[in-house]
Amino acid sequence: MKIKAIHFLNKCLLVSIFLIFTLALSMRCSSQNNIQLIKKEDQVDIIYNGRIVTSYLHGNHLLKPCLYPVKSTSGEIVTRSYPFKKVEGESTDHKHHTGAYFTYGSKDEVNGDGYWNTKDGTNKIQHVKIIDAGSANGKGKLLTLSHWINSNKQPILKERRLMEFHSFSDDEYKIDFTIHLFAIDTLVTFKDTKEGMFAIRVADWLAENAKGNLYKSTGEYLNAQGERTEKNIWGKQSSWVRLQGKKDGNVIGIAIFHHPNSVNYPTYWHARAYGCFAANPISRYDYQEGTGVANPQERTLVLEPGENALFKFRMTVYEGSKTKEQLEQDFENYCKQ
Repeated sequence: MKIKAIHFLNKCLLVSIFLIFTLALSMRCSSQNNIQLIKKEDQVDIIYNGRIVTSYLHGNHLLKPCLYPVKSTSGEIVTRSYPFKKVEGESTDHKHHTGAYFTYGSKDEVNGDGYWNTKDGTNKIQHVKIIDAGSANGKGKLLTLSHWINSNKQPILKERRLMEFHSFSDDEYKIDFTIHLFAIDTLVTFKDTKEGMFAIRVADWLAENAKGNLYKSTGEYLNAQGERTEKNIWGKQSSWVRLQGKKDGNVIGIAIFHHPNSVNYPTYWHARAYGCFAANPISRYDYQEGTGVANPQERTLVLEPGENALFKFRMTVYEGSKTKEQLEQDFENYCKQ
């Protein structure tokens, strides 16, 4: 009887251990897949494990929709607060740099209008609607429709933007942007200008040389060719660029990858030391001229009515140092998707 009792107790113990292990694994998987998209009046919050990592802002008062703030997995804000919030000592240049955004043209480069530096609101990128928002299998998806409105208040471009939030871990996550621009009912010409296109305005501490005095700038750019700093990266083509710095002793970075299926791969980079981190696949002349290329060549993008152009980028926000080799592997993985 004692032997049977011992066997029974051993079986109970094994079953208990199995159940505990299964529960722990289930909780771990549930934790890893705990992504929510919460709709509010003028924004959609993207939440991982109960904490907002970023919000899609789309209110009518904005001149373009954007992601703001953008945070690391530990909650460190990697975007500048201004112009949404004024923080004493933080840089206040370039008011139109709002979180992470997608736009083009500072003056008249898009059919006579500019959307990068819109000042009076006569033309803007207007959010129209959320087509789909949800999460499953560890991935959040947000599909939106926006119109590029000209100074005559007429929509000339339809922007269909898919944002996928995924690959969350303790130290990084990724956001994939798949953006189609459709010419609605008129020919649309994008003239050559450095002011564009897929961009994020980073926190002063992450910049290489920010204009504020609140934080010491600690960042450094690195591209796929192994070149470092704004001096060696601005105005050049590369499949990816990362910006990495330190905050309170912790290494944090942002990497932006340009997908080969995107327009004019590989993109030129408008990567400024003061904190503007942008990929611009349309422009060429400004960058060639700025880097001393002999006989710089202009480039335009022309969309006939109904025609569309595809722009694909991945932005990875990570904690801990990433080597060039690791980033190159990340890029190769992105290309396969």
